[in-house]
This record gives sequence, structure tokens and C-alpha cells, in this order.
Amino acid sequence: MGLSSKNKKRIVTFALIPVLITILFLADDTILRAITAAILIVYAAFIIFLRDSVRSDNFDESRIESDLPAEEPESFTEGKREYAPDEGEGFEIISQNKQIEVITAENYRPTVHSGQKDIYKPPDFKKTYDDIAHEELPKDLNHDEQFAFVLEKVLNIAKDAFMAHTAVFFWYNKNKNRLTLEKFVSSSNAISEQKFDLEDDILGKIINREEPELLSSISTNAEAENIRYYSTLQGIRSFVGVPLFYKKNIAGILALDSKMNDAFGIETVYSLGRMVRVISILITLFEERFAESQAEQRLKILLGILGGDKKFLSEADLISALEQAVNALIHWDAFTFVYFYPGEQKFKTARIVNKTSLKYVGENLEIDLSGTLVGKAILSGIPVKIDDTSSSEYKRFTKNEDVSFDGSFMAIPLVYDDQNYGVLCFESLKKNNYNNADVAFLKNATKIFSFILYSYSSTSILRNLLSVDVDTKLLNYDTFCERVAADLFKAKELNVQGAIALIQVDDLLEQDSLFEGDPFPKVLKAVAKMVSDEMTPLNVLGRLNEKVFGVHFFNATAKDVFLWAEKLRIKIARKPIAVLTKQTTFTVSIGVASSYNKSDVKEIIYNAELALKKALEKGGNSVKSLN
Repeated sequence: MGLSSKNKKRIVTFALIPVLITILFLADDTILRAITAAILIVYAAFIIFLRDSVRSDNFDESRIESDLPAEEPESFTEGKREYAPDEGEGFEIISQNKQIEVITAENYRPTVHSGQKDIYKPPDFKKTYDDIAHEELPKDLNHDEQFAFVLEKVLNIAKDAFMAHTAVFFWYNKNKNRLTLEKFVSSSNAISEQKFDLEDDILGKIINREEPELLSSISTNAEAENIRYYSTLQGIRSFVGVPLFYKKNIAGILALDSKMNDAFGIETVYSLGRMVRVISILITLFEERFAESQAEQRLKILLGILGGDKKFLSEADLISALEQAVNALIHWDAFTFVYFYPGEQKFKTARIVNKTSLKYVGENLEIDLSGTLVGKAILSGIPVKIDDTSSSEYKRFTKNEDVSFDGSFMAIPLVYDDQNYGVLCFESLKKNNYNNADVAFLKNATKIFSFILYSYSSTSILRNLLSVDVDTKLLNYDTFCERVAADLFKAKELNVQGAIALIQVDDLLEQDSLFEGDPFPKVLKAVAKMVSDEMTPLNVLGRLNEKVFGVHFFNATAKDVFLWAEKLRIKIARKPIAVLTKQTTFTVSIGVASSYNKSDVKEIIYNAELALKKALEKGGNSVKSLN
């Protein structure tokens, strides 16, 4: 097969290149060689230019020709020529397929490739996660313990996120210039849980400069000087610590350490900065929540003391109510209520509650007004607050007391109308436990206690001046004894008989479920009236205590009084008493004792009490006599 004219032209064109190259190497004349080299370069560039132009023109012509409609020849039989394409340059005309395959919404099935293999999940994968995500806050935790629980979770996150050896948090006490290790999460068990005085180490620099510190390579010799919260060397090589600010003041340090060099970087500092910001927000939320809950709790306690169902019938009731109130008003390890006894004109410890095993003072201890903290509060009427009782030899109640407490002490006097009725004393094993806000609150809150003590004291004085019982209008105990003593003197002079009957209302336990309120006041008045109706001018009737009435019979034998008591018992048992909207019956037990030829009233009353005790032991609703 001969060469085409196109290929022959190509051979002639490229044959000139070897000729020029030969001249270039064989010519001795420098000028000739330079001219030959220039012609060779121009010639090569011209060939390349023509080649690219021909390709571009061929491409455009083929594209244009393909876009134009093909002209049909006038005759397929006349002048017909056959074209044989070169090898590899042939083409085929593909006829249009009448059945086209199309992907539609009905047959489209997306295939998702994750690009990674599934990670193996252990059988308890979900349970373990649920245990972590749903971990409940432990019960019976105080405000500080709840925050420590949340802080520990934050430290766990920090330790795991930065693959640290230890994550630790310190509180900073500005007044004492000291750091206190609050919480830590560590792979080591050599953490020293103590307070650290501020020094010129890495922690001290964070506090003094109020900026983060980063150590990327700690030598073995320098570890003990910089990382002071370990009891032994750990091989720490990297450290990062950032300050925590609360209310624009530095309040603590969050720190991480590692046994690897360059374990932390600037990005770690920024991340820890975000964490301490979260911690500061948590502190604010905890403080607000604690303040709100504490305020609600304190208000509830104070309202409970002022409740309508509170009745202080004795000093024991009053002291018990005060103890219950202060138990939740403020934290304390020892509480003392110092009460002024009007009869003795002395201040004494009326109630002591010691939650610790340490030695403390006892009850009924008279207060030394001079040289003691409580005495100072009594004489001045001003609260006393000692932040650290170990800083000096303070005497709390007496000069010769033996108290082994070291911590905080606070005494709040109960003053009303310029009169001091007692002192509330609080003591804590924790130093600096009480602040001025606590003193201000208790000073305002104790005005209620002071008024209660004032009311009770005034009522007690008025009761002592009265000769009758306020509720029943019968003689009170002291007046009853005076009247009976006079009758005993007359009976002894006249040599006549006499007897005392003690009448007690039986317990109302079975009837309590029948009534919404307390039925005893109604029953008491009804029984008092029925007993009064049976009296004669020769009798002395009085109310000796809450449930017991006393009747002295002048010129009557114990046997006659026993018969009278039986009739009264039956009368009361058969008499319906209306209480609220219901009617029911109540019973009494009666003890009788002779007063013939006796002059001691209390001895006769004691004998009658023995007879009454026998009647009660029988089950009540009975009469017993002791001659």
C-alpha cells in the first residue's frame, strides 16, 4: 500500500530538521552555526503552530459539518463512489432504540455508602450509656455536696477529653491567701487533700497574675517544686492551669497535668477557659437556687412557729419549738438555748444539742455575765460572732467551762422592748462558717422568737398573779392548796373529817378519729361544769393540771366522798357532750384520799394521786380510794 500525499508532505517537512541539525554540528563558522540554530528554532516553532492550527480547524469544521443537514445525492446509482476509511478511523451509525430504559421514582433505589466500617459495640453498650446519662443526684446532699458532685463530672470530662493524668480544682481564699483542694479526678492515689499556702510556684503565678499558665516540659528536679498537690513524685512532664473568676474576682483554679511532654497547648487553655466559665455559671445557679430554697424553707419555718395550732403551755413546749425552728434556719454542729428564768432572775442553759462526739457544756448551767461571749451578748444586746475560736482562749458560757470545740461561734440575743429573754448560740467545727448576712438574718428572725418569749413570760407572770385557771375559771393549783390548807387547819381545830378527790379525764384516743379538731377543750369545759354543779359551800374546787381537777370536802368522810365520786363518774359517762357537729360520751377516773388529822396538803394530794393511778391502771372510768 503506497503512502498518501498527506503523509508524503509530512515526511518532507520533517526531513529538513535533521539537515539543519547536521549543519549546526559540522559547520566551523560561528556565524553560520548561529544562523542555522535560529532557523532551526523558528522552523520547529512554525511546525508546532501549524499542527495546532490544523487540529483546531479540523475540529471546528467537523463540528460545523455535523450541525448542518446532510444533502442527499441526486442519484444513488449514478456517479457512486466508495470510500474506504483508514484503519482505526471507521465509524458505525447506531439506529435509535425504540425501548429506552429510564430511571424513575418507581425504580430509583438510593445506595448510601458510609465510607467506613461499623464500629463494634459491646453487648452492654446501651445500658452503660444509660447509666451514665441518667445518673441521679445522690440523696441527702447539702448545697456544697451537690456542687461538688457536679464539679466532679466536669473534671471527668476534662481529664478524658485531654487525656490528662489528673484534673484538679482548687478554691482560693483571698483573706488567708490559701488554696483549698476541692475536687480531683486522677489516675494516681497520691493526691494530698489539704490546704496549700500560696507560694511562688505555678499555682501561685496563676493567682498572682490572674492568667493561665502552661508548662510543656517539666524536669524531674522541678516537679516537686511546681506540682505540690502530690505526696510523691509522679513523673509529671506537662501542666496547664487556668483561673476561675466569680463576680469579677479570682475564686479558684482548674488544672490538668500529664506524664507526656507537650501534652497541652494554647488550644487547651482556650478550652479550659470555656470550662471554667461553665463552672462559674454553675456556681451562680447553685447560689441562686440555694438562696431561693433556703429563703422558702426559712419562711416556712417562721410561719410554722406562728401557726394557729402552736400553743406554749409550758417552758418545755417553748424550748422544743425553738429547737425545731433553728434546726433548719442555719447550719450548726452544736446549739445552745440560754433562757432567762424570771423566778430565779438568772440566765441558764435550757437546751443543749450536740451533733458531735466532742465535749460540750451541759444543761441548767448558769451563765457568767462577765468574761464570756454569751455574757457579752446578754449585757450588750448585740450579736457576737467569732470566726476562729482557736485563735484565742475564748470562754463561751462560764469561766471554768471545759469545751473542746474549735471552729466558729455565734450568739444572737433575744431582745424585745429593751429586755433580754435569752440567747441563741450556734457553734460549727468549720471556721469562718458564719458571715454578716447570717447574723443580719438571725437578728431579724429572732425578733419573732423574742416576742414569743415576751408573750410567754408576760402570760406566766399574769397567771401567777391570778388565783383562778384562765380556761375553766376554777382555782389554780397554788390557790387551791392555800384554801385546802386553811380547811385542814379548821378541821383539825374542830376535829372533823375531810377528804380530797382527784378527777381526771380519761384519754381521748378512741375519740380522736371522730373529730377533725381537738375535742379536749370542749370536753374539759363540760366536765368542769358538771363537777361545779355538784359543789356545796363546804367544798373547794380547783384545776391542778391539764386533765386533773381537785375537790376538797370539809366535814365529810372518805367513804362519803367515794360514794359521791361514783355518782359523778356515772353522771359524766351517761351525759352526751356536743363536740362540733357530733355528740359522744367521755369518762373520768377518780382517786380519793382522806385528809383527817393531816396538815400537809401536798401529802394528801400525793395519796389521792396514788388512788387515781390505781383507777387508771384498771382501765379508767373507775373510782379508787386510799384511806
